[in-house]
Amino acid sequence: MKFFETSKQYSLKKSIYINLRWIGIIGQLISVYLVYFYFDFDFDFISSNLFIFLGIISNLYLIFIYKKTQLTDRSAFIHLLIDIIQLSGLIYLTGGVKNPFIIFLIIPSVFASSNLSFRTNSLLVLLTTLTILLLTFVSKDLPGPLADHFHVSNYYIYAIPLSLIIALLFLNYFAIIFGAESKLRKDALNKMEEIMAKEHEMLSLGGQAAAAAHSLGTPLSTIKIITQELSKQLKDQKDVSQDIELLASQVQRCNEILKKLSLNPDQEDEFIDEDLSMREYLRQIISSFKETSKKEFSLNLEQDLNSKKIYRSIEIVYGLRNFIGNANKFCKSKVFISLKSDNNFTEITIEDDGDGYPNDILSKIGEPYLKSLRPSDKDKTGLGLGLFIGKTLLEKNFATVNCWNSQTRNGAEVTIKWRNKDLFNL
Repeated sequence: MKFFETSKQYSLKKSIYINLRWIGIIGQLISVYLVYFYFDFDFDFISSNLFIFLGIISNLYLIFIYKKTQLTDRSAFIHLLIDIIQLSGLIYLTGGVKNPFIIFLIIPSVFASSNLSFRTNSLLVLLTTLTILLLTFVSKDLPGPLADHFHVSNYYIYAIPLSLIIALLFLNYFAIIFGAESKLRKDALNKMEEIMAKEHEMLSLGGQAAAAAHSLGTPLSTIKIITQELSKQLKDQKDVSQDIELLASQVQRCNEILKKLSLNPDQEDEFIDEDLSMREYLRQIISSFKETSKKEFSLNLEQDLNSKKIYRSIEIVYGLRNFIGNANKFCKSKVFISLKSDNNFTEITIEDDGDGYPNDILSKIGEPYLKSLRPSDKDKTGLGLGLFIGKTLLEKNFATVNCWNSQTRNGAEVTIKWRNKDLFNL
């Protein structure tokens, strides 16, 4: 599987979208309260507040319940649709197309045009168009006493929705065209950088492999000679002779690996290329850390009821390695990993016995380059980019990733969960 092959999904950055919504909601509150209390205009004040409250509730849902750092195409469509409904409700109560603030109704679809899929954009444009047409014929009067003094020809009234729809189509068309061109250019640049990095890596690896084969040739030959001598001397001791035979076979394997790397340094990693079950993925990843770490890894598979193999995914491997690597780096002595799976879901929990995440960054986990404001945590590194990479890679592959401080281990805890129908169809 090519890197990021499963990641070509459209999304919106949640934090930016939430901030833009707060700006809109504050503007609505100021407008409604100013018109009602300062100018003393007459309109349905209670219903207007209810529509604004709908926007506040949906924003709070994004902050406290929706845990992903990126809004998927579907989630973005639902929340942008809520924006259209909420704003159109306010405009319905305050004059329909005669309300000059109706121009804001085209913002949600224009905002999404360069970030979401063509189908989602088309649906938003269609729904916005229908809403504008509906507000042309169905709405309450302008807030009094404006309604008593606003008298214009129907030609003017009908020109307003027509101009809005033309502006909506025009802005969306150009945003989609320029957005698509920008994505193509970015993909091309990323591909070029990937190829150049791979070539550089292969050249470097080839030189290192050749040097390693040359440097390790003599000590490995010495070990081989000694094992042959020990095998002859201790051939009557079966337990010892079996260990010596195993040692000799491993020496031979080292020679073969070094020879292959020297002759063909761009040979792909068998671990990455092989289809494995999730438990085997975890075992392989843990094994790779055990070679260089003195920390203790505990793998709990008691509730793993699904041994189905997953199509090889570099992104899942890298994502899991990032989180397990963080646990290994910041734990005191132990890392606890548990795998739970059944016919519907697969869930991985990674805990450590370290100090856990600083409280002031818990709500921001998933953003790159985080830094705690606490003096005791300022020197800690790796709290931002590694988590961002791991969370993004796994979420792009349909996982739900939640990070918090463990109640049982006192350290950090990460829960990664897939629906099996998503995981096994990558």
